[in-house]
Order: sequence, then C-alpha cells, then structure tokens
Amino acid sequence: MARLPLAQNVVERSAPMPSARSVRAWPDDPIVVPGRGLQFPQQLPFQRWLSIGRQLSEVCTSSAWCLGDWLIFGETRYNGRYRDAIEQTSLDYQTLRNYAWVARRFPFPRRRGAVSFGHHAEVAALPDAEQDFWLRKTEEFGWSVKQLRYEVRASLKERLVSDDSQNPPDADERQPRPSAVRLSINVSSSQLDDCRAAAQRAGLSVDEWIVLVLKQAARRALVS
Repeated sequence: MARLPLAQNVVERSAPMPSARSVRAWPDDPIVVPGRGLQFPQQLPFQRWLSIGRQLSEVCTSSAWCLGDWLIFGETRYNGRYRDAIEQTSLDYQTLRNYAWVARRFPFPRRRGAVSFGHHAEVAALPDAEQDFWLRKTEEFGWSVKQLRYEVRASLKERLVSDDSQNPPDADERQPRPSAVRLSINVSSSQLDDCRAAAQRAGLSVDEWIVLVLKQAARRALVS
C-alpha cells in the first residue's frame, strides 16, 4: 500500500477495498484512492477536507508543469521516437503540446509557486516583462484564472484602441485601398500548434494574434 504525497492519510489501493472491521476510527482512517477517485471516511473534519483540496490543486498544477517538461525533453532527446511513445500512453498529444508551450515560455526559475499553471498559461503569449507584471498583480490581488484573463484581454483591447487613436491615418491612408494584404509564411506543424495555443490564450483568432505580434515586433524594432 503506497503513500501518495498529497496527504499523509491518503493511500493508493489496487487491492480490494478493506472490510468495515479493518477500517480504523478517525484520525487514522485512510482516504482511499482506488484509481478512479477518492473515498472519504464519514467523520472527516472540514479543515482536513479543505487541506486535501488545496493539495490536490497543487498536484494538478505540478503535473501540468511536469508533463510539459517531460514532452520538451522527449522532443529534444528522442526526436522521431517520442510521438510514437506518447501513443502508447493515455496522454493527449495536443494537451501535452499546450503544456510544453507554456513550460518553454517559463523556464524553471521564472515559474511562480504562488500562482497556478493556469495563471501562467493565460499570460504565456506576452513578452517576459508583461508576464511578470501580470503574475505579480495576480499574487497581489489574489485573482482567479478567469479574472486574470479578463484583465489581460481588457488591457490588450485598450492598448489597440489607444494605438489607433494616437496614430490616425494620414490623407493618403484615408483613400480607398485594399482591405488586406496576403502574407504567406512557412512554419512547422509544432510552430503552428504553438501559435494556435498562444492565440487561444489571448482570446484571438490565429490571424488576429499574428497581426498583433508582428505589429508589436515592428514597433519594438523601430524604437530600438
């Protein structure tokens, strides 16, 4: 009977469930994990139940980082074989790709233990300085992932409106002109997956996200 790290009295069981006679009285009753969920003793104090929930949340956050790092290592070390290996597991490749993309955007020293993987994912498409700013705000105000997403998107929309108002078109630009210019670029399938994940996190279509990133990159280049 192996002990799981998420709680001192949580155990993993592959054997048949214990009989009522073998279950000891609280506080020594185990919380049984038969492989499909948790089974709790009836006399579980509220604070212990709350503590287990917090620890499960930490396990989920940690597993996302670990799976992302795991895929990155496989891509680097076992190129050509890692994807076949993934198919032998129950893991979803696209989910792993999303985890790996966030993990790449946040090298180990920049990951903040006080906020979840989901918080990091919400700002992963932003430049490093903006990532740090929003995660610092999240820590300060205790934002949920949903609240952080709202704040980031609101700021992004405000910035786009501000850019347009500060740079009105000149007389020539106000003349009728083609609505769009087609730009063709070649990217690998993994790079396209990363772009899609980043666009989804920013609440934009892939086309909108690419235009925004190109616009920001061009302005930074002109300023420098």
